[in-house]
Amino acid sequence: MANESVLHPSLIVPVGHVEPVPRRIRGLIGGRVVFDTRRALYVWEWRAYPQFSIPVEDLVEGVLIDDDHTEHHGAGPARRHTLRVGSELREGAAWVWEEGSPERLLNTVRFDWDALDSWFEEDEPVFVHPRSPYSRVDALRSASSVRVELDGVVLAEAPNCVKLFETGLPTRYYVERMHVDWTKLRRSDTVTRCPYKGTTSGYWSFDSDTASHEDIVWAYDFPTVHANRIAGLAAFYNEHVDLYVDGVLLPRPTDPTRGPAT
Repeated sequence: MANESVLHPSLIVPVGHVEPVPRRIRGLIGGRVVFDTRRALYVWEWRAYPQFSIPVEDLVEGVLIDDDHTEHHGAGPARRHTLRVGSELREGAAWVWEEGSPERLLNTVRFDWDALDSWFEEDEPVFVHPRSPYSRVDALRSASSVRVELDGVVLAEAPNCVKLFETGLPTRYYVERMHVDWTKLRRSDTVTRCPYKGTTSGYWSFDSDTASHEDIVWAYDFPTVHANRIAGLAAFYNEHVDLYVDGVLLPRPTDPTRGPAT
């Protein structure tokens, strides 16, 4: 049998790409509806994932205050605005696309994600950033064995796993917790969220005789329905451990980001 491939599909969407969003999108601040639209657009300011751009006409309680400042935001020039919702003021929270941007973006506004308290697709909350319509996340049971070592210490050895395939990122190998040597790991306070998989329920680090390795293991106890097969399992950060699959050491991939939103 051929060795496990460390190759994976690349992201295919170019910067500046714009597509319609076929879902109702709403944003809230302090319980007030900033906007409510069925005409949102996806806009890729960078390749990894899109942002929502909202028709200015679909603002409900949100009021834009021109900051008289223009920057280039990947897809084109955009003018910065402060957002007011009732008594709440979020400075520099909104960017209205200007001439020189794709025509479909004109008269739409892209909000900084963290400037809003909550986002919804239909009636489901969305975290971190919009989910790309061109990305897949598949969790598949596998008979492949997995062994994890670091600085010469075995941290996990499992006879099987769940492989999680996410577009643009290396395969992640989730193993049953009974196959992890927790006596060698210490829990950290880190929590991260992923729009595709949910909120992590734990992170663990490893202190060897030669170095400390922070946040190299994570778990999702309650992942999204799309990734329910990884519930309660643990994954090691490929980029920072020695990972053997079916007895073969995999090359460490380049660290694309730092955190298990990967």
